[in-house]
Amino acid sequence: MKKLSLLLVLASFVNVVAQKTDDKGFVASQLDKKYTAYCDAARTIWSTPELGYLESKSSKVLVDMLRKEGFEIQTGVAGMPTSFVAKFGSGKPVIGILAEFDALPGLSQDTVPYKKPLIEGGNGHGCGHNLFGTASAAAGIALKDWLTANKRAGTVIVYGTPAEEGGGGKVFMARDGMFDGVDGMIHWHPSDRNEASSGSSLAVKGAIFKFYGRSSHAAAAPQVGRSALDAAESMNYMVNMMREHMDERARIHYVIKKGGLAANVVPDYVEMEYYVRHPNVQGVLELFDRVVKCGEGAAIGTETKMEFDVNFGLYDLLPNDVLAKVMHENLTRVGGVKYSADELTFANKVRESFPYKIPNISFAADIQPFTTNNNMSGSTDVGDVSYIVPTVGVYPATWIPGTAAHTWQAVAADGMGIGFKGMMVAAKSMAMMGVDMFSSPELLTKAKAELEKRTEGFKYKALVGDRKPPLDYRKGL
Repeated sequence: MKKLSLLLVLASFVNVVAQKTDDKGFVASQLDKKYTAYCDAARTIWSTPELGYLESKSSKVLVDMLRKEGFEIQTGVAGMPTSFVAKFGSGKPVIGILAEFDALPGLSQDTVPYKKPLIEGGNGHGCGHNLFGTASAAAGIALKDWLTANKRAGTVIVYGTPAEEGGGGKVFMARDGMFDGVDGMIHWHPSDRNEASSGSSLAVKGAIFKFYGRSSHAAAAPQVGRSALDAAESMNYMVNMMREHMDERARIHYVIKKGGLAANVVPDYVEMEYYVRHPNVQGVLELFDRVVKCGEGAAIGTETKMEFDVNFGLYDLLPNDVLAKVMHENLTRVGGVKYSADELTFANKVRESFPYKIPNISFAADIQPFTTNNNMSGSTDVGDVSYIVPTVGVYPATWIPGTAAHTWQAVAADGMGIGFKGMMVAAKSMAMMGVDMFSSPELLTKAKAELEKRTEGFKYKALVGDRKPPLDYRKGL
């Protein structure tokens, strides 16, 4: 009798494992069936690269795709015309997927293994967001198909998030509570290798500093003038001295956007843009306050007036080890990118253009080992989301190993089969992760507990305050 009971338990366990395997095979097969359509969508967005908050055509490609699949669509959310929320299903759990689709200025490039702009000075998808948005929508559709086929309760939401490249679209959605009530969030980003490790990013806060002086003839009446440029340079000097006395992991960058009009006229107005970065948001807030004091001191010393407007602010990406380990398992199951003979020839030709040590070409096919300290030196508005919802990402090889983001080499791969294959690795990994989230309440409970532990005593508040989305920040470029 005991032996029979044990056999029944084992049989039940095998059935559960088989069901889970079949579920993941189902979403993968759904994605494979629509591979050509997803490649066409990614190529369409790649062919009409649009800058942040101006992505009307790109956003529409994804909205039309999701609406055709039965998603309930809401557009223009959080004061951003190109944003959208696409929802399918009802009840708990609620699983979100983030989608991006903005391009970068000055990175126009053809799908050839040498530098060749399609439009000189034109836009280009140098960060692969044409693939990003498409794969996220595709994963959402695969999960919709799975929920429907299995008559399961649950809600999948695809969030169309504009202007990741400097506009911080997700910040305004987070500030407006659009991620409240979501049980788990999935995202991805193009890379030159396959990994799904747990890690963070740098928090960042940016502002425009404005100095107001008094103009005068620089030779005939210099004593009358009060130079706004002197104030700006004094501020920069103090900030640069401060670098010796700040966290070595922090970063401060600045540019003078307006520095005067003529050498023989004392400048009465100067405008600078500053970015302050730190591994955590509290560090950014403290360091930014020190930068402001440098500006205030410069104004006092030069008898000018200083004002500043915060125009940008992102939280650091909060890791979730519980979810990252499961995502790594899903990425490992999907596997990396296998090049055709023509793609391998293309890849090797591109690699000749790299002015640095080149990673092994096998990075495209291999899965990198799982780690818990995969920290990046850049910043992302996914950070704000990660402080509200347990968040997990995957980073497949859409680019040729050795490719850096924001380069012509990245743009070239993003518009062809190499990028499309990596895009499908992302879509399958995310869809399988969604299956795990829908199927395992315990997984989401543990992920939420980790989030609560990491954010204990800290309440999310957008770094940009109550300012409206900067819808014109890319206009004219």
